[in-house]
Amino acid sequence: MTSKTLPAAGSIGAWIMASRPATLAAAIIPVAVGAACAFNLGGLRWGPTLAALWGAIWIQIGTNFANDVFDYEKGADTGERLGPTRAVQAGLLSSGHMRTGMIVAFGLAFASGIYLTWVAGWPIIIIGIASILSGIAYTGGPYPLGYHGLGDVFVLVFFGFVAVCGTAFINLGAVPAIAWWAAAPVGCLATAILVVNNVRDRVGDRAAGKGTVVARFGRAVGVGEYILLMAVSYLIPPLLVLRGEPPWIMLPLVTVPRATLLLNQLVNREGQELNPTLVGTAKLMVFYGILFTIGLALTDLR
Repeated sequence: MTSKTLPAAGSIGAWIMASRPATLAAAIIPVAVGAACAFNLGGLRWGPTLAALWGAIWIQIGTNFANDVFDYEKGADTGERLGPTRAVQAGLLSSGHMRTGMIVAFGLAFASGIYLTWVAGWPIIIIGIASILSGIAYTGGPYPLGYHGLGDVFVLVFFGFVAVCGTAFINLGAVPAIAWWAAAPVGCLATAILVVNNVRDRVGDRAAGKGTVVARFGRAVGVGEYILLMAVSYLIPPLLVLRGEPPWIMLPLVTVPRATLLLNQLVNREGQELNPTLVGTAKLMVFYGILFTIGLALTDLR
């Protein structure tokens, strides 16, 4: 993104850019998959599901705002960054404004948590507080997770197991086995997006003291992690069929050629050339998630 295409400082466009709309699929897909698990068990409730979706989106936006301001303050976002422009680094929003936006976003997420606690009980309080605190702690606080090689674990846990199983829980009052299985590929694909980001940014991350897994252990480890995450994602549907689920649950396997292409790009590209791979991996999560949601909804698990 060049300066000619940047929104005006302090404008609505600047806030929209800072919210990173392309990342919101990582919040939406897990809720959709969790809702599909509840649906095929006969327990889908639209009110709690929509509230969970609202909360997930605002937690994602709040985390994006926190990442924008804290990465800038720690020196990880500079004019030399290889990825999309960040609002604070580009002078489009001040650090103070971004912190305020972060608080507002997490406050809007908290509002849905009040309703969900009334619907599903005290476990939602724990899930909500942990999600918000982790969103801040990803790049902020005294021990930022993303700077100590824990970003991958954070994404896998919260965008996979917490989001999918949490959505199933608010609908069913319990977490069925299928939700645990379904959470694994969703979390893996969300983590794969982060891996591409970290492979692209590893040199700058090292210079800024950001100790991601790839910055610490090298490019080959990042590629290996990507392969492992994809392997798990595409092994889960066949394993579910072997456990007795109908074949509809294998619908995501039609995206295997796309996953293979993205892996080839990760192996052979560097720097800004990986930006399309990052976007492609995010789109892969969307396509896989939609197909997985459909497959779960068509599968009679009762």
